[in-house]
Amino acid sequence: MSAKVETKSKGTFQPDSDVHITYEDQMKINKFANYNAKVEDLKEELRIKQNELKNLEEAGDEIELLDDDVQIPFLMGDVFLSHDQAKTLELLAEAKERKKKEINGIQQISRDLQQKMSDLKGYLYGRFGSNIHLENDE
Repeated sequence: MSAKVETKSKGTFQPDSDVHITYEDQMKINKFANYNAKVEDLKEELRIKQNELKNLEEAGDEIELLDDDVQIPFLMGDVFLSHDQAKTLELLAEAKERKKKEINGIQQISRDLQQKMSDLKGYLYGRFGSNIHLENDE
């Protein structure tokens, strides 16, 4: 069986190659492509979460410059509640900790997926050699 296979990760077989692709091989190629797509999604999600953390940190810096007796609106759920400076800084610290945990979770999932991709990459390059391309074109 001769085939040209393209995955989401831009992995391709050379059109002039005559390589036998088993069902198991195709499943591994598909799994690699799915992992790669998920890693790309996680990179975007991580970028967004890191920007949100930066915004929280900058908000905390700005709030520290305000007078102690100023009431500061703080979004909780769908409504803004006004708090004094100390309470608002406490709420910001909690929000930053939650955001850091989210970031760490995303990074751990990404590392796990990249390890799985590395294992698949080793198998697929071992099986197909230069007939398959699994690297990002970035």
